[in-house]
Amino acid sequence: MKSTLKDPEPLLQTQWPVDPVKPRKAGWGGLKRRLAPYGFVSPTVILMFVLMLVPIVMVIGYSFMNNVIMTKHPKFVGLDNYVTILTDSVFHTALANTLIFTFASVAAHIVLGLLFAMLLNSPLLGTRFKALFRAVYVLPWLFTVAIIAVLWRLLLDPNGVINFLLMNAGIIDSKIEWLSSPGTALFAVTFINIWAGYPFYMVSILAGLQGIPKDLYEAATVDGANGFQKFLHVTLPQLKPIIISMAMLDLIWTSQQFALIWMTTGGGPINVTEMLSTYTYKLAFSQYQFSLASASAVVILLLSMILAFFYIRHQKARD
Repeated sequence: MKSTLKDPEPLLQTQWPVDPVKPRKAGWGGLKRRLAPYGFVSPTVILMFVLMLVPIVMVIGYSFMNNVIMTKHPKFVGLDNYVTILTDSVFHTALANTLIFTFASVAAHIVLGLLFAMLLNSPLLGTRFKALFRAVYVLPWLFTVAIIAVLWRLLLDPNGVINFLLMNAGIIDSKIEWLSSPGTALFAVTFINIWAGYPFYMVSILAGLQGIPKDLYEAATVDGANGFQKFLHVTLPQLKPIIISMAMLDLIWTSQQFALIWMTTGGGPINVTEMLSTYTYKLAFSQYQFSLASASAVVILLLSMILAFFYIRHQKARD
Protein backbone atom coordinates (compact mmCIF):
# COMPACT_ATOMS: atom_id res chain seq x y z
CA MET A 1 0.00 0.00 0.00
CA LYS A 2 1.36 3.38 -1.03
CA SER A 3 1.74 5.92 1.77
CA THR A 4 -0.21 9.21 1.40
CA LEU A 5 2.05 11.21 3.74
CA LYS A 6 4.43 13.64 2.09
CA ASP A 7 8.10 13.62 2.88
CA PRO A 8 8.99 16.33 5.45
CA GLU A 9 10.80 19.31 3.98
CA PRO A 10 14.39 19.77 5.10
CA LEU A 11 14.59 22.14 8.05
CA LEU A 12 17.63 23.97 6.77
CA GLN A 13 16.15 24.65 3.38
CA THR A 14 15.22 28.28 2.78
CA GLN A 15 11.57 28.60 1.90
CA TRP A 16 11.67 32.15 0.57
CA PRO A 17 14.28 33.54 -1.73
CA VAL A 18 16.35 36.25 -0.12
CA ASP A 19 17.25 39.26 -2.17
CA PRO A 20 20.95 40.01 -2.21
CA VAL A 21 22.01 42.95 -0.08
CA LYS A 22 22.29 45.97 -2.25
CA PRO A 23 24.73 48.75 -1.39
CA ARG A 24 23.04 51.81 0.03
CA LYS A 25 22.98 54.78 -2.19
CA ALA A 26 24.65 57.90 -0.78
CA GLY A 27 21.66 60.17 -0.98
CA TRP A 28 20.03 62.75 1.29
CA GLY A 29 19.49 60.12 4.03
CA GLY A 30 23.18 59.26 4.17
CA LEU A 31 24.15 62.90 4.29
CA LYS A 32 21.74 63.49 7.21
CA ARG A 33 23.21 60.58 9.14
CA ARG A 34 26.72 61.91 8.66
CA LEU A 35 25.76 65.45 9.70
CA ALA A 36 23.64 64.42 12.72
CA PRO A 37 26.57 64.30 15.23
CA TYR A 38 27.72 67.74 14.15
CA GLY A 39 24.18 69.07 14.62
CA PHE A 40 24.10 67.85 18.22
CA VAL A 41 27.39 69.55 19.16
CA SER A 42 26.83 72.69 17.11
CA PRO A 43 25.05 74.68 19.91
CA THR A 44 27.99 74.06 22.25
CA VAL A 45 30.50 74.97 19.56
CA ILE A 46 28.62 78.19 18.76
CA LEU A 47 28.43 79.16 22.45
CA MET A 48 32.14 78.46 22.97
CA PHE A 49 32.97 80.52 19.90
CA VAL A 50 30.82 83.49 20.96
CA LEU A 51 31.56 83.45 24.71
CA MET A 52 35.20 82.31 24.73
CA LEU A 53 37.07 82.60 21.46
CA VAL A 54 35.69 85.98 20.37
CA PRO A 55 36.50 87.74 23.70
CA ILE A 56 39.96 86.17 23.80
CA VAL A 57 40.73 87.33 20.26
CA MET A 58 39.40 90.83 21.07
CA VAL A 59 41.57 91.09 24.22
CA ILE A 60 44.65 89.95 22.30
CA GLY A 61 43.89 92.57 19.66
CA TYR A 62 43.41 95.29 22.31
CA SER A 63 46.79 94.45 23.85
CA PHE A 64 48.54 95.62 20.67
CA MET A 65 46.70 98.96 20.47
CA ASN A 66 47.01 102.16 22.42
CA ASN A 67 44.29 102.97 24.92
CA VAL A 68 41.28 101.33 23.30
CA ILE A 69 37.70 102.09 24.31
CA MET A 70 38.83 105.42 25.82
CA THR A 71 40.29 106.50 22.46
CA LYS A 72 38.08 106.95 19.44
CA HIS A 73 40.74 105.93 16.91
CA PRO A 74 43.20 103.57 18.62
CA LYS A 75 46.53 102.94 16.90
CA PHE A 76 48.70 99.86 16.64
CA VAL A 77 51.61 100.13 19.09
CA GLY A 78 53.10 96.64 18.80
CA LEU A 79 54.61 95.25 22.00
CA ASP A 80 54.74 98.57 23.87
CA ASN A 81 51.97 97.54 26.28
CA TYR A 82 53.74 94.29 27.10
CA VAL A 83 57.02 96.14 27.74
CA THR A 84 55.18 98.56 30.04
CA ILE A 85 53.54 95.73 31.97
CA LEU A 86 56.63 93.53 32.28
CA THR A 87 58.78 96.43 33.53
CA ASP A 88 56.19 97.65 36.06
CA SER A 89 57.31 97.12 39.67
CA VAL A 90 53.70 96.60 40.80
CA PHE A 91 53.36 93.78 38.25
CA HIS A 92 56.48 92.14 39.70
CA THR A 93 54.98 92.43 43.20
CA ALA A 94 51.67 90.99 42.00
CA LEU A 95 53.45 88.09 40.27
CA ALA A 96 55.50 87.28 43.39
CA ASN A 97 52.41 87.50 45.63
CA THR A 98 50.45 85.25 43.25
CA LEU A 99 53.21 82.61 43.29
CA ILE A 100 53.46 82.66 47.11
CA PHE A 101 49.69 82.65 47.56
CA THR A 102 49.17 79.84 45.00
CA PHE A 103 51.90 77.41 46.01
CA ALA A 104 51.32 77.88 49.76
CA SER A 105 47.57 77.30 49.31
CA VAL A 106 47.98 74.21 47.12
CA ALA A 107 50.59 72.63 49.42
CA ALA A 108 48.43 73.24 52.51
CA HIS A 109 45.33 71.96 50.70
CA ILE A 110 47.08 68.67 49.91
CA VAL A 111 48.46 68.16 53.43
CA LEU A 112 45.26 69.11 55.27
CA GLY A 113 43.01 67.24 52.84
CA LEU A 114 45.12 64.10 53.17
CA LEU A 115 45.27 64.28 56.97
CA PHE A 116 41.53 64.83 57.44
CA ALA A 117 40.64 62.19 54.84
CA MET A 118 42.81 59.61 56.59
CA LEU A 119 41.25 60.59 59.92
CA LEU A 120 37.74 60.07 58.55
CA ASN A 121 38.79 56.78 56.93
CA SER A 122 40.36 55.48 60.15
CA PRO A 123 38.59 52.64 62.01
CA LEU A 124 39.49 54.36 65.29
CA LEU A 125 36.57 56.78 64.93
CA GLY A 126 33.05 55.59 65.46
CA THR A 127 30.25 56.10 62.96
CA ARG A 128 28.73 59.04 64.87
CA PHE A 129 32.06 60.86 65.21
CA LYS A 130 32.82 60.29 61.53
CA ALA A 131 29.47 61.83 60.54
CA LEU A 132 30.02 64.77 62.91
CA PHE A 133 33.57 65.47 61.73
CA ARG A 134 32.57 65.07 58.10
CA ALA A 135 29.88 67.74 58.49
CA VAL A 136 32.25 70.09 60.34
CA TYR A 137 35.13 69.65 57.90
CA VAL A 138 32.97 70.10 54.80
CA LEU A 139 31.29 73.22 56.21
CA PRO A 140 33.78 75.76 54.71
CA TRP A 141 33.13 74.31 51.26
CA LEU A 142 29.43 75.13 51.51
CA PHE A 143 29.98 78.87 52.01
CA THR A 144 30.14 81.25 49.09
CA VAL A 145 33.16 83.52 48.65
CA ALA A 146 31.19 86.56 49.83
CA ILE A 147 30.17 84.83 53.08
CA ILE A 148 33.74 83.61 53.67
CA ALA A 149 35.12 87.11 53.14
CA VAL A 150 32.61 88.76 55.49
CA LEU A 151 33.04 86.03 58.12
CA TRP A 152 36.84 86.30 58.24
CA ARG A 153 36.83 90.08 58.12
CA LEU A 154 34.76 89.98 61.30
CA LEU A 155 36.93 87.31 62.92
CA LEU A 156 40.22 89.06 62.01
CA ASP A 157 39.04 92.53 62.97
CA PRO A 158 41.27 94.16 65.65
CA ASN A 159 38.31 93.85 68.02
CA GLY A 160 37.33 90.43 66.69
CA VAL A 161 37.33 86.94 68.14
CA ILE A 162 40.82 85.93 66.95
CA ASN A 163 42.59 88.75 68.77
CA PHE A 164 40.44 88.17 71.85
CA LEU A 165 41.38 84.47 72.03
CA LEU A 166 45.08 85.04 71.33
CA MET A 167 45.35 87.79 73.93
CA ASN A 168 43.56 85.71 76.57
CA ALA A 169 45.87 82.79 75.79
CA GLY A 170 48.89 85.06 76.23
CA ILE A 171 50.15 84.52 72.68
CA ILE A 172 50.00 88.20 71.70
CA ASP A 173 50.25 91.33 73.82
CA SER A 174 48.31 93.78 71.68
CA LYS A 175 45.66 93.73 69.00
CA ILE A 176 46.82 92.90 65.46
CA GLU A 177 45.24 94.30 62.33
CA TRP A 178 45.54 91.08 60.40
CA LEU A 179 44.13 92.31 57.08
CA SER A 180 45.42 95.89 57.29
CA SER A 181 49.00 95.35 58.40
CA PRO A 182 51.65 94.87 55.65
CA GLY A 183 53.34 92.20 57.75
CA THR A 184 50.30 89.94 58.15
CA ALA A 185 47.90 90.69 55.27
CA LEU A 186 49.34 88.18 52.76
CA PHE A 187 49.54 85.50 55.43
CA ALA A 188 45.92 86.20 56.46
CA VAL A 189 44.41 85.97 52.97
CA THR A 190 46.44 82.82 52.24
CA PHE A 191 45.15 81.26 55.47
CA ILE A 192 41.56 82.13 54.52
CA ASN A 193 41.99 80.57 51.09
CA ILE A 194 43.45 77.42 52.65
CA TRP A 195 40.53 77.21 55.08
CA ALA A 196 38.02 77.58 52.25
CA GLY A 197 39.64 75.11 49.87
CA TYR A 198 40.85 72.05 51.82
CA PRO A 199 37.40 70.31 52.01
CA PHE A 200 37.48 69.67 48.25
CA TYR A 201 40.74 67.77 48.66
CA MET A 202 39.45 65.96 51.73
CA VAL A 203 36.32 64.65 50.00
CA SER A 204 38.18 63.58 46.86
CA ILE A 205 41.04 61.87 48.73
CA LEU A 206 38.55 60.16 51.06
CA ALA A 207 36.83 58.65 48.02
CA GLY A 208 40.24 57.52 46.77
CA LEU A 209 41.12 55.95 50.14
CA GLN A 210 37.87 53.99 50.21
CA GLY A 211 38.66 52.64 46.73
CA ILE A 212 42.04 51.12 47.68
CA PRO A 213 41.75 47.29 47.81
CA LYS A 214 42.20 45.87 51.31
CA ASP A 215 44.22 43.03 49.82
CA LEU A 216 47.14 45.42 49.37
CA TYR A 217 47.19 46.27 53.08
CA GLU A 218 46.82 42.59 54.04
CA ALA A 219 49.75 41.67 51.80
CA ALA A 220 51.82 44.47 53.33
CA THR A 221 50.94 43.20 56.82
CA VAL A 222 52.05 39.68 55.87
CA ASP A 223 55.34 41.17 54.64
CA GLY A 224 55.84 42.79 58.04
CA ALA A 225 55.23 46.44 57.05
CA ASN A 226 54.33 48.90 59.80
CA GLY A 227 51.78 51.69 59.52
CA PHE A 228 54.16 54.29 58.06
CA GLN A 229 55.49 51.81 55.49
CA LYS A 230 51.94 50.96 54.42
CA PHE A 231 51.21 54.67 54.01
CA LEU A 232 54.42 55.19 52.05
CA HIS A 233 54.25 52.16 49.76
CA VAL A 234 50.51 51.46 49.47
CA THR A 235 48.43 54.54 50.26
CA LEU A 236 50.48 57.25 48.53
CA PRO A 237 51.07 55.31 45.27
CA GLN A 238 47.34 54.53 45.05
CA LEU A 239 46.41 58.18 45.67
CA LYS A 240 49.10 59.64 43.43
CA PRO A 241 46.91 60.07 40.28
CA ILE A 242 44.17 61.82 42.31
CA ILE A 243 46.58 64.12 44.15
CA ILE A 244 48.46 65.15 40.99
CA SER A 245 45.26 65.88 39.04
CA MET A 246 43.77 67.93 41.88
CA ALA A 247 46.99 69.81 42.50
CA MET A 248 47.22 70.87 38.84
CA LEU A 249 43.59 72.01 38.80
CA ASP A 250 44.10 73.84 42.09
CA LEU A 251 47.15 75.63 40.72
CA ILE A 252 45.02 76.98 37.86
CA TRP A 253 42.08 77.95 40.08
CA THR A 254 44.12 79.54 42.88
CA SER A 255 46.38 81.52 40.55
CA GLN A 256 43.21 83.18 39.19
CA GLN A 257 41.66 83.89 42.61
CA PHE A 258 40.06 87.32 42.55
CA ALA A 259 36.85 87.51 44.59
CA LEU A 260 38.37 86.54 47.94
CA ILE A 261 41.28 88.99 47.61
CA TRP A 262 39.05 91.81 46.42
CA MET A 263 36.49 91.35 49.21
CA THR A 264 39.03 91.09 52.03
CA THR A 265 41.97 93.40 51.26
CA GLY A 266 41.39 94.75 47.74
CA GLY A 267 45.07 94.11 47.00
CA GLY A 268 46.29 96.33 49.85
CA PRO A 269 47.79 97.55 52.00
CA ILE A 270 50.45 99.12 49.72
CA ASN A 271 50.19 96.22 47.23
CA VAL A 272 51.14 93.61 49.83
CA THR A 273 48.27 91.34 48.72
CA GLU A 274 48.15 92.50 45.11
CA MET A 275 47.60 89.52 42.78
CA LEU A 276 47.72 89.35 39.01
CA SER A 277 43.93 89.24 38.91
CA THR A 278 43.43 92.34 41.08
CA TYR A 279 46.27 94.15 39.28
CA THR A 280 44.55 93.58 35.92
CA TYR A 281 41.16 94.60 37.29
CA LYS A 282 42.52 97.86 38.68
CA LEU A 283 44.21 98.70 35.37
CA ALA A 284 40.91 98.27 33.54
CA PHE A 285 38.27 99.64 35.89
CA SER A 286 40.17 101.97 38.24
CA GLN A 287 42.74 103.51 35.89
CA TYR A 288 40.83 102.88 32.62
CA GLN A 289 44.00 101.60 30.91
CA PHE A 290 42.22 98.91 28.93
CA SER A 291 45.13 98.17 26.60
CA LEU A 292 47.54 97.63 29.50
CA ALA A 293 44.89 95.52 31.24
CA SER A 294 44.52 93.46 28.05
CA ALA A 295 48.28 92.90 27.90
CA SER A 296 48.27 91.81 31.55
CA ALA A 297 45.32 89.48 30.87
CA VAL A 298 47.20 87.90 27.95
CA VAL A 299 50.21 87.27 30.23
CA ILE A 300 47.91 85.57 32.75
CA LEU A 301 46.36 83.55 29.92
CA LEU A 302 49.78 82.33 28.80
CA LEU A 303 50.73 81.32 32.35
CA SER A 304 47.43 79.47 32.73
CA MET A 305 47.95 77.72 29.39
CA ILE A 306 51.31 76.42 30.61
CA LEU A 307 49.62 74.88 33.66
CA ALA A 308 46.79 73.54 31.48
CA PHE A 309 49.34 71.96 29.12
CA PHE A 310 50.93 69.97 31.94
CA TYR A 311 47.48 68.97 33.24
CA ILE A 312 46.36 67.67 29.81
CA ARG A 313 49.69 65.90 29.34
CA HIS A 314 49.27 64.17 32.69
CA GLN A 315 45.72 63.11 31.82
CA LYS A 316 46.88 61.64 28.49
CA ALA A 317 49.64 59.74 30.28
CA ARG A 318 47.04 58.27 32.66
CA ASP A 319 44.84 57.15 29.73
